[in-house]
Amino acid sequence: MKKIYLILVISILFNTTLFADKNMKIGSKGKLSDVTRTIEVKMYDNYYEPNVFKIKKGETVKFKVKNLGELVHEFNIANPMMHIKHQPEMELMVENEILLGDRIDKDKMQKMAAMDKSMGHSHSNSVLLAPKEEGTLIWKFENAVNIEIACNVPGHYQAGMIAAVNLD
Repeated sequence: MKKIYLILVISILFNTTLFADKNMKIGSKGKLSDVTRTIEVKMYDNYYEPNVFKIKKGETVKFKVKNLGELVHEFNIANPMMHIKHQPEMELMVENEILLGDRIDKDKMQKMAAMDKSMGHSHSNSVLLAPKEEGTLIWKFENAVNIEIACNVPGHYQAGMIAAVNLD
């Protein structure tokens, strides 16, 4: 029985490593000293300007993001599968009254994050902004494949708040 279990575990690890989804590669948090350009992004209610980003592979970009909409929005760099996996966290933030349509209860966010890190929304690939707020994100597009920028506030991704990333 132990032998069968060991073979099963080794098989799963081998297959996961060998056939890992290369589309999971989205890049990494960038360094300010490596920034090659800055892109200003405006978030409106359920769309971004620009709605297509042309990025060179390996480029480090500083995004200056402004929420000009009436609702809370997110600027999140990921692939479609990662966005879908992140959406339940965002739903929990709504259920726990951290995200309140037009504002973020940052005190409650901090308290909840002490119990559950995901409630702190401190992801290096994401900026969460209330209306009229601004934020920055520095991202290095190394090994990036099949990525998009999207808002995962409940309903926004489904409404089409997605921007394409074209990698040269």
